[in-house]
Amino acid sequence: MKVVTTIKEMQALVAREKASGKTVGFVPTMGFLHEGHLRLLRQAREENDLVVLSIFVNPIQFGPNEDFSTYPRDFERDQSLAEGENVDYLFYPSVEEIYPSSTSVKLTVHQRTGVLCGKSRPGHFDGVATVLVKLFNITMPTRAYFGKKDAQQVAVVEGLIADFNIPIQLVPVDIVREKDGLAKSSRNVNLLPNERKQAPVLFKSLQTAKEQIERGERDPKVIRKTICRMIEAETDAVIDYVEIYIYPELTPLDQLAGTIIIALAVKFANVRLIDNIILTI
Repeated sequence: MKVVTTIKEMQALVAREKASGKTVGFVPTMGFLHEGHLRLLRQAREENDLVVLSIFVNPIQFGPNEDFSTYPRDFERDQSLAEGENVDYLFYPSVEEIYPSSTSVKLTVHQRTGVLCGKSRPGHFDGVATVLVKLFNITMPTRAYFGKKDAQQVAVVEGLIADFNIPIQLVPVDIVREKDGLAKSSRNVNLLPNERKQAPVLFKSLQTAKEQIERGERDPKVIRKTICRMIEAETDAVIDYVEIYIYPELTPLDQLAGTIIIALAVKFANVRLIDNIILTI
């Protein structure tokens, strides 16, 4: 595995590989890799000749009161894990390399962002879209892999690729969970011991909602109330949102039908967690 820190070298390496007919699987991350990231890398390895992993904590997708400075980082650990998954190139640029000066063009995402995480994080997906356009142009992948845990991000990336005619195949990959159901996340390490014991209730509440739907419930208000009651009764977390939308459009609905997402976000003392399930009814 080769570690690459400059845009110029990364572009040159990928261009040379693609000129020989090789396909490129790209996994963009902010590092502190966990099993969810490794699943993305394994699928990329299975489906492509080359695998490119990027590690870049993107400052422009963090708000002024968010956890950019405390976001977990451990490059040596990440490098070892990447080598274990047979990554070909690890792109590890500095902030100055990606953003050497103020940009003259700013991307603004108008759809699929005014709900869920986007509602409480104004500008977040503008930052995500901006860095992804840069990373896509730098790594020039055949396929790009994203975890469904951040399903809103997947929906936004789908729109980004379609709207800008980017010649990349988007590959969403299922959520990886701990044995107790908690969705794997780099932020889980910031949970206090009692919070970690409570956190599996998030997925438990989603599973309970799924069971209600399977028994015939079609009122989104009833489903939402069930989830909120469970989280409030069994955790110390503050609910940010519990929402149900048509997916991937992320538009509201009065009755459950078609493909939907049930998504939630909660705030513990030092960390905000998200989870979701996507169902076709």
